[in-house]
Amino acid sequence: MASSPEGTEILDPFEIRVLAVLAEKEGLTPDNYPLSLNALTNGCNQLSSRDPVMSISEETVADVLQRLMQRKLVNGITQAGARVTKYEHRMRIKWSLEQDKLAVLTILMLRGLQTAGEIRTRTGRLHEFKSVADVEHALQFLIDKYPPLVSRLALAPGTKEPRYGQLLGGEDALAREETAAGYAGAVSAPQQGSRVAQLEQEVQQLRRDFEDLSAQFAEFRKQFE
Repeated sequence: MASSPEGTEILDPFEIRVLAVLAEKEGLTPDNYPLSLNALTNGCNQLSSRDPVMSISEETVADVLQRLMQRKLVNGITQAGARVTKYEHRMRIKWSLEQDKLAVLTILMLRGLQTAGEIRTRTGRLHEFKSVADVEHALQFLIDKYPPLVSRLALAPGTKEPRYGQLLGGEDALAREETAAGYAGAVSAPQQGSRVAQLEQEVQQLRRDFEDLSAQFAEFRKQFE
C-alpha cells in the first residue's frame, strides 16, 4: 500500500471495492451481514450499481481482506460452530463516521464521480436524505476531515453542478478518474450545448436512476423470499 505525501495510507481499487460492498450490504441486507467470502465476492462483481464493473476472483478478495484486517479496516468473525469466517467493515470506527457520512462515502466508492443530487438518489436505504442540502452538509464534513476523505471537483464545461469524488485512492487516482470522465463525456455528447442533447442526457440519467431503484428493490425483496 502506498502513502500520500502527508503520510496517509492509500487504498487500491480492489480494497476500495471490498470496503464499499461491506458497507453497502450492511445497509441493504442486514440479515445477511456480516458477509461470507463468497457473498462478498459476488457483491464486488455485481453488474448493477457499480462503476466500474469489476471481475475479482475469490482468492483476490481473500488477499484483500487480509490486508484490510491488518489495517484495522475490516474485522473477521468466526462464530462458534460456523464453518466459514464472515467479515464486517470498520470504516465507521476508523474514521469516526455517522451513518449519513458513511452512506455518502460508500456511494462515491461504488459509483465514482457524482453530484450531490445523484448521491441523494443513490444512497437509497443506506440513509434517507431529506434534501440535497443535507447531502452537501455530509459531503462538506468528509471534505473538512484531516486527512480529507472526499474532494469537490471544479465545474466541468457545460455543467451547473459540481461533482465529488472519494480520496481513498489518493489525489492522483482521483485526477485520472476526472480526466477519464471528462473525455468520455466529450466523446458521448459532442453536441452537449444543444437542447436535444441535454434532454437525451436527462433521459439516460433517469433510466440509470430507475435501474438503481429496481436493483435496490430486488435486494429488499430477497429478504422475504
